[in-house]
Amino acid sequence: MTPKYSIIIPAYNEAESLPELWRQIKKVMGEIDSNFEAIFVDDGSRDGTAEVLKKLAATNKEIQNIRFLKNSGKAAALQAGFRKAEGDFIVTMDADLQDDPAEIPNLKKKIDEGHDLVSGYKKNRHDPIHKTLPSHFFNFTVRRVSGLKLHDINCGLKMYRHDVVKSLNVYGELYRFIPILAASNGYRVGEIAVNHRPRKFGVSKYGFSRFLRGFLDLFTVIFLTKFIKRPLHLFGSIGLFFLGVGIIVSGWMAYIHTFLHQSVGDRPLFLFGILFVIAGVQLIATGLIGELVTHYYHLLAGNGSKTE
Repeated sequence: MTPKYSIIIPAYNEAESLPELWRQIKKVMGEIDSNFEAIFVDDGSRDGTAEVLKKLAATNKEIQNIRFLKNSGKAAALQAGFRKAEGDFIVTMDADLQDDPAEIPNLKKKIDEGHDLVSGYKKNRHDPIHKTLPSHFFNFTVRRVSGLKLHDINCGLKMYRHDVVKSLNVYGELYRFIPILAASNGYRVGEIAVNHRPRKFGVSKYGFSRFLRGFLDLFTVIFLTKFIKRPLHLFGSIGLFFLGVGIIVSGWMAYIHTFLHQSVGDRPLFLFGILFVIAGVQLIATGLIGELVTHYYHLLAGNGSKTE
């Protein structure tokens, strides 16, 4: 029988947390709907996580295990779970016990209001300040740039309708921006405040480098969601700015040389103007090449379609 709910839990060195997490999940789902599956994705753990999951699966038919031979990252773990999930409603949560399974009914209520994806919001977050402050700044930036008004873009506790996860292609570290990717596909995204608990076992797997990589990934997501079909709008806008500055500077240098009879060849501003002109032309050319590639792709897609 096809499960109604699929719960996906990426786990990396969380052997101590897993038995308690499973107990809580089973208790909550027993009160909601016993027709569910729990998909644990062992992301190359080296602390006995695989053995713990194997024992749990041996006595609980709801558990399905996926094991990576090496650590591949949360995006790969989630994508593997998305491919395997069969439920009408898919829940994702972290394995460290900080996400509370008791919030699953609240996520479902929000879904029933007409949303396709509901993200948790760790309003009262139990993490050290060196994690919370960068997170607040990062979330503020994401809201401003993306236009999606979520307080906590990267909360691991989420619920999706089946069609949403099947439309996603999460790789690298784009898992942080799943709500933005879903919204760009036309899905309705909502948010609710959820209970967030202190870490009970183990240590956090994320450092400050995660914060820096997040901003680079944000640029990727904005390009994929806003400019993938019109690359000239991105590269051309920047290119026109550079070209305009270069023309103004070069024009000023030409005026000085022609009418004031001053030498400009040894002036840094002269080289600056030439550099900006060249950079502007190159950026515009890059945008045009992107437009050609996009046009060719859609031309092939159109030729490959058949209407009867």
